[in-house]
Amino acid sequence: MGEGFEAFLNNITGRFASPEGIVLSVFDILLTAVIVFLIVIFLKKNNAARIIKYIAALVLLGAVIQGLVGQMPVTGHLFSHFVILTLLIILLLFPQQLRRVLWQVASPRYANNFYTTEYEVSDEALQTAVEDIVRAVQNMSKKDLGALIIVAPDNLPEHILDSGTRLNADLSSPLIECLFNTKAPLHDGAVYVRGGKILAAGCFLPLTQQTNLDKDLGTRHRAAIGVTEQYDHLAIIVSEETGIISVARHGEIERYLDSQTLTGLLKEVYGLKATDDKKTGRRRRIIR
Repeated sequence: MGEGFEAFLNNITGRFASPEGIVLSVFDILLTAVIVFLIVIFLKKNNAARIIKYIAALVLLGAVIQGLVGQMPVTGHLFSHFVILTLLIILLLFPQQLRRVLWQVASPRYANNFYTTEYEVSDEALQTAVEDIVRAVQNMSKKDLGALIIVAPDNLPEHILDSGTRLNADLSSPLIECLFNTKAPLHDGAVYVRGGKILAAGCFLPLTQQTNLDKDLGTRHRAAIGVTEQYDHLAIIVSEETGIISVARHGEIERYLDSQTLTGLLKEVYGLKATDDKKTGRRRRIIR
């Protein structure tokens, strides 16, 4: 083991013997650091930070095994492809998150139409929008009127908006209820809301591929989960059969919401705590 590890160190130090070797070695180290950094950030964002310590332990174990590569060729070869194995593990553990990233990269229109959480309206106007949404949802729940409302603070998917009918109308409780009336031509799709505007109605959403969902969840609920797996949206669902109010966010669904809880979630998404942007003179919402 000592001879193998010594040969490993000599191989590294030998690269610094020439200017070309120094450049390549520095590039090699930086590239490795970037890959490790991206993996760590991805795991932290997906609440898998505890896996990092296991990966670190595997890296150290791999360095030791590299010294035994002559005596343990199979294991040494396995650890020589450690990055590929790590990517495969992430692919198996986080398929929905990777699908969301690939969707964003593969859609030029999505990348070119990036929206921030800056609104050209006052806090009072946003508060009114929240109240109108909650009022409409409560009214539709009492009438067992099925509904699917997507509240998008940013990252508006143009291809989904194009699947429906563009409205760009001022948001109001009567208009939302009218759109989901069973006799209305757009009642089957989703309504997209941003700020105080209804951007589009009758939109088609991607369905989740999760197989462990409650059988009571219908197409609206699966569509809500599916779109929130790919985008940082809040989906509000009213069940047509029971009138139960549910919300989906980050690919997870919460059911049996009351008006107070729904109001709190909407205020969080809208980021009603604002700071003045001195450079632009606009109000900038902070999503927490």
